[in-house]
Order: sequence, then structure tokens, then C-alpha cells
Amino acid sequence: MKQIGFNLKAVIFDMDGVLLDTESICKKCWQIEADKRGLKNVDEVYYKCVGQARQDTLSTLTDFFSPQDKNFDAADFYLSSVELFKEVEKTDGIPKMKGVDSCLKSLFSTGIPLAVASSTRKKTVLRQLKEAGLFDYFKTFTCGDSVAHSKPDPEIYIKACDSISVEPKNCLAVEDSPNGVRSAFAAGMKVVMIPDLIKPTEEISKMCFSILPSIDLLPSFLAPYC
Repeated sequence: MKQIGFNLKAVIFDMDGVLLDTESICKKCWQIEADKRGLKNVDEVYYKCVGQARQDTLSTLTDFFSPQDKNFDAADFYLSSVELFKEVEKTDGIPKMKGVDSCLKSLFSTGIPLAVASSTRKKTVLRQLKEAGLFDYFKTFTCGDSVAHSKPDPEIYIKACDSISVEPKNCLAVEDSPNGVRSAFAAGMKVVMIPDLIKPTEEISKMCFSILPSIDLLPSFLAPYC
């Protein structure tokens, strides 16, 4: 997978499932709300939605659950899940992904700009990263409420590259989901996938510069390019 001649000038991180362990919490909240409504196969639709912004998620939910329940209200399901997530966040906090601190500290010390490209709303991204003590590592934050089309559309990564004035071909994206990998790849970036809940298919693997088992391995992998 490794390619020679990559001129690395910036690293752009997804947040959910890469920096913070939000996705496992969100998945549990969706399951609780689905059980209340008698909806089945929530895991399947959850995996389709990982990496998407709110509006695209609502469309995916509607398409998936409407055949089960003709009165299904995607917005109600989504907002109820969000409120449940907030309760968990307030009570237990959101864990950081293992190895995040050492990874960001190491990359930050090289002077390479670091940025965030997350489908989550900016207000939430900033709050969660500040609470996790990770905010100061990043130069810019490009979020789901600043784009018309969420991942897998490349818009968010194109905007993230523009925000730090680096061409996509010289940026590396760090992603955990197929939608995120597709987005960054379509933007013309190199992509390192660190799988969280979803394992890469052959299609996704071919789009990746590398696939690493954990984020703490990223600095050593990138050392030849720094």
C-alpha cells in the first residue's frame, strides 16, 4: 500500500471513532431507541450512517426503517438518540481512543499542521475536543454544518484542505469508516484507515495508503514523510 514520493504537508483527522470513542456510545443509544419502537436490524443502518452528517443520516434512516414502520419519524428517532447520548456524556464522559494523546503529541512536535474534518456539528466538535484536552493540537475544524454534502462526498475534505492552504495531494486523512475513506480518497488525499466498528472491505482497502490497528502507530508510520 505504501507509495514513494508522498510530500506530506498536513494531517487531517476525523473525530468520531478516531480521536474520541463516540461511535460505540452512539450505537448503543440507537439500539435503545430502536428497541423502544420495535425496529429491527439497527446495526445495519447504523453502519450505513457512520460518517454522515445529520441530514443525510435522516434520509438513510427513513429509507431503512419506513418499510418496517410506515409512521417512522426519523427526526424523532435521531433527536431521542442524541438526548440519550448527552445523558451518557454528562454522566460518564467520552473516552479518548487508545493512543490518541501520544499520537497527537508526537505529530504536533514535528510542526506539521493538524486539522479536523468531522461530520458532527462544529459546536459539538469544539466542546468535546476541549473537554478531552485535544483542542489545542489542531489548526482548523471543518464540520458537518459547514458543508452541503457529508461523507462520502469529498466536500468536507476539500474544504478542510483549503482551510489550511494545503493541496489535497499533500494531505493525509485519518479515518475509521468506509464513508470517511471514500470521502478523503475522492478529494485526492492519501488515507490511513484505523478501523473502529467497521472493518475494511476489499474496495475500501484499495483506497487506503495504509490500514493500521491503532492510532499510536501513526507517528512511526509517517516518520519517513515528516
